[in-house]
Amino acid sequence: MASQPRPARIALVVHPTRSVSGALQTLRRWAREHELDIVQIAVAGGPERPVSAQGQLEPGDLVVALGGDGTMLSALRASANVGAPVLGVACGSLGVLAAVPARRLSAALERVITGDWTARRIPALAIHPAEASDEWALNDFVVVRRGAGQVVVDVSVDEELYVRLAGDGLIVATALGSTGYSMAAGGPVVLPGMPAVLCTPLAMHGGSAPPLVVPASSNVHVKVHPSFAGFEIEIDGHGHPLDVLEYDLSLHEETATMVSFDNLGLGLDGIRRRGLIMDSPRVLARDSRTGFAPERR
Repeated sequence: MASQPRPARIALVVHPTRSVSGALQTLRRWAREHELDIVQIAVAGGPERPVSAQGQLEPGDLVVALGGDGTMLSALRASANVGAPVLGVACGSLGVLAAVPARRLSAALERVITGDWTARRIPALAIHPAEASDEWALNDFVVVRRGAGQVVVDVSVDEELYVRLAGDGLIVATALGSTGYSMAAGGPVVLPGMPAVLCTPLAMHGGSAPPLVVPASSNVHVKVHPSFAGFEIEIDGHGHPLDVLEYDLSLHEETATMVSFDNLGLGLDGIRRRGLIMDSPRVLARDSRTGFAPERR
């Protein structure tokens, strides 16, 4: 594991409601000991929770995200344009993106200051709305109906039409986001490292269009035909005030950087630990009879 550079400053992202006081105390004490300033950066989505002086993210900063997966995704999106690494700290959650739980933050920070960590590079969806500013999505981009009625969405890949669907909407997800909203809607799990984009229809009313796995080299084009009630756009779980009707989406490799200390493997252990994948009841009953416990690696 190659040594990483010493951070020049700490840039903080905080969950809007979760208890983070213990982690904050640890972080502030450590920053004083190492003569590092702490600033809090603004991120898109969610209410603000001021806990430190406000500042702009700069190259050389270490971003520390205190909260859960949503906080981590906000921090990763904010860090993408300057290349700052993000250390995720789980505060009362089982999030799979956090490098450490809050109780282990002190030891993790000592490893950071000595450069004893691995940079895990994360791909992101580049979202190009027609006649609007570009956006990043680390998990997913979602078109969803607003209120009653349906929304019609045309989905094309490299100018080839896949489907015109009417229903609740469409999810376009990365491999990282495949275990989120897309999986809940019936989409497949795409393992990290797979260079692919996943398109999952939401409650399609008639017709037939199973979830589609798209090569990373392809472009996904989405055209929206809203009903009288309109539609909403969500990026990584946060609503965005976009009313554009056409979007181009493409996967960009190694867009954001996560701080990692361990071998993450394929991520299947984390999915099972969160209860998103569960064994068959018959298998669990057999284990109970025999006293067998599946091995955790």
